[in-house]
Amino acid sequence: MNRCPITYELCEGKYSRDGLRLLSPRLGELRDFPYGKSAQLELALDFADKLSFSGVQPKLSAKLSVREELFKVVRTGGTFLLKPPHANYEELPQNEDLTMKLAAMAGIEIPVHGMVWAVDQSLVYFIQRFDRGPKGRKVSVEDFGQLGGLSREAKYDFSMEKAALLIEKFCTFPMNEKKKCFRLLVFNFLIGNEDMHAKNFSVIHELDLCQLSPAYDLVNSTIVTHSKEEIALPVRGKKSNLNRDDLVQYFGIERLGLLRNSVDEVLLQIEACLEQWKKTIVVSFLSEKKKNAYLHLLEDRWKRLFN
Repeated sequence: MNRCPITYELCEGKYSRDGLRLLSPRLGELRDFPYGKSAQLELALDFADKLSFSGVQPKLSAKLSVREELFKVVRTGGTFLLKPPHANYEELPQNEDLTMKLAAMAGIEIPVHGMVWAVDQSLVYFIQRFDRGPKGRKVSVEDFGQLGGLSREAKYDFSMEKAALLIEKFCTFPMNEKKKCFRLLVFNFLIGNEDMHAKNFSVIHELDLCQLSPAYDLVNSTIVTHSKEEIALPVRGKKSNLNRDDLVQYFGIERLGLLRNSVDEVLLQIEACLEQWKKTIVVSFLSEKKKNAYLHLLEDRWKRLFN
């Protein structure tokens, strides 16, 4: 039996039926992505100045051809982003896919995502673009760097307090979105995402409604870079040595203005995820070394927040 890289279910072929249906109910099979690691990176370099999404990790714009049963790289009109393995950072596709799955378990909204096999049997991460509507219609999305008037190089020159002010200023129902922001901050702390900068928070405008976009670029970056920092945007002026008082009392209640019962609801929902998270990490596509590092970090952060 194999494990499906989209759903982590055991299956007879390369993908489970549920995994294929997640991409399209009409998809009967999925062929290998027709580029190996080196070809993917060459393509990503060629596409780098043509994508509105950019960052450290190389990306490709793609469409899913149900008729041909494969992802096709395109220059315009892409509805998916594909992220190949990184030349310098180990197992990023496996790491991001796992972390996004853990986020969904914690009640965080995420796009359709997963991994596909390439012709050289490497794994490529895919995520459906939320800035594209039906028939490729563009949806208005602005990240917090844009809203805060930051240059791309200044994406770390921000704070979670400033993020809270942007939510208050731009979102239609700010208290709903502040609760989402609190959930996301707690999650990122627990799983070691110390690279959630201003351009990784966005608002989406649709039907006269402005709200936080689905979460994206969620990675346990700590086990990749071994950073001593714990978050990218400081809370209470701190990027490390964070504790429950910093995250819950100070940021959740005092700065976001959430009610105690709203904060407790989020914490209880996340607290109920621990065993499921551990099981998912164990069956993920990370190497045993990275699985152990992920579990060790999670256990340490968990004790600091919940014990």
